[in-house]
Amino acid sequence: MSPPGGDGIVYVVDDDWRICEALDELMAASGLSARTFQSMGAYLAHNQANLPGCLGLDVDLLDTNGLDVQEQIADDHPPIVFITGHGDNPFFVRDIKRGAVNFLTKPYGDAELLAPIRKAIELDRAGRAHWAELQILRSRYNRLTPREREALPLFVSGLLNKQAAAELGSSDVTMQIHRSKIMHKMDKYSLADLVRMAGKLKISINHSRAGKRPFHGDHP
Repeated sequence: MSPPGGDGIVYVVDDDWRICEALDELMAASGLSARTFQSMGAYLAHNQANLPGCLGLDVDLLDTNGLDVQEQIADDHPPIVFITGHGDNPFFVRDIKRGAVNFLTKPYGDAELLAPIRKAIELDRAGRAHWAELQILRSRYNRLTPREREALPLFVSGLLNKQAAAELGSSDVTMQIHRSKIMHKMDKYSLADLVRMAGKLKISINHSRAGKRPFHGDHP
């Protein structure tokens, strides 16, 4: 088991201890941490480190099938690089479409394995950054009052205070106050910033200023 740290972490699940040992050494030599497991049960019982990672998963495990595992654990795992001893495996296309980074056939070279592993780690790193940003935005959004949440889609759709006030049956002054408070609570200093935030939160926007095409987002 290589020490924690480095550029990322690789979880290796292979029932052949020799493969686990070899990959552990390869990851350490490449600046990556590794955690090796000889069964899927052992991997699932392990607490994952809070690091960008990759799951190197043998397709043909003694206790289960790697492709079936992918369905069971859904998104609760790092990006997968599948490894198999059967080059003619008919599930190759199926697993790639489900989001596996690559599908390697034994034997493989070190570079052939490290490339998709590093790609998987970078994908996980980007996904973690996106998730962290969403958590911050959702926390800020939760500061808004129910009335401010009603007003927000009107502002980001481009409606003027007067138009937004008419939509909510309020006054121009009240809408101006709502706009100011929304900007403050969301830590946004321009309408463009607020529009980008609304897009990331998938806030439904169903209004637009005259002459502008409305943006239809998904409900959060």
